[in-house]
Amino acid sequence: MDLAPFKLDIDQLLDDYAKENCTSFTDFKRVWMGKKFSYIYEGRPKTNSGVFMQSLFLHCIGHMTSQSSLFRRLAGLYCLYCLYKCQPYKPHFKIYLSLEESRKFKDFVVVAKQSGLGLVPALVKTMLDKGMFLFGFINLLGDHGAKQVDELNVFQNKRVKFACDKLFANTQIGSYTHTYLGVELELDNIKKLSMDYAKAKELAFTEASQSVDVEDVKHMLQNDKLLGDKVEEIIKEWDAQKEEFYQKTGVSPHDELAVVGDDELEEFHDENEGFDELEQLLLE
Repeated sequence: MDLAPFKLDIDQLLDDYAKENCTSFTDFKRVWMGKKFSYIYEGRPKTNSGVFMQSLFLHCIGHMTSQSSLFRRLAGLYCLYCLYKCQPYKPHFKIYLSLEESRKFKDFVVVAKQSGLGLVPALVKTMLDKGMFLFGFINLLGDHGAKQVDELNVFQNKRVKFACDKLFANTQIGSYTHTYLGVELELDNIKKLSMDYAKAKELAFTEASQSVDVEDVKHMLQNDKLLGDKVEEIIKEWDAQKEEFYQKTGVSPHDELAVVGDDELEEFHDENEGFDELEQLLLE
């Protein structure tokens, strides 16, 4: 995937804005719309959409956290926000931000506040409130592309496992997801018993009809679905819902859903330490 043309387009957009020595978001939108920059997504690749979006985001973050002029760094922030809002993917890809990048992000907010740019902390707070960021530890700037994706996948899988462990801890969900209802209800025995019952009922009606009028109760033999068939339909619906659950959550029928111990919980909290720096700064 050659992303150089996309990055070059972003560079030119930031150059045009920075040359005007402007600081307002309205001016940036004017430059963006003048270049019809939303068309940047027309040439997007058909595969690896996540890598494509994170590459654009990281390129903007690189400008924003660099030692460039304030105008260019500001343009990087505005471009980052617009790329997120205008992306064609549903749901939106979040902006990955490592701990190191979040600290640089915080430094930029400090500089902007000291320079009287009140829109910057307000915009960043809006981005935080709307959950536009995905926080992590791996710094993707300057690393090898394939290594970045592999490390990010490992990190995200660890978070998913932690979330699953917490979800199923001290609940009965785990036992339900591993339940085979047909076995639990002994479907074969139910079907055999219901069939035997149907045959016995039919025999009883046949014998009774030889001595009494059974016309009024004859409807009991007609269109009567066997209990075994009804239970089988319920089990099929149960299995279909379980399969949908597996697909939506990524949980496998063979997964062991372990309860999270205190040590693991403490380790996870330690990993997340520091991610609230931006939000704390904006509350000052």
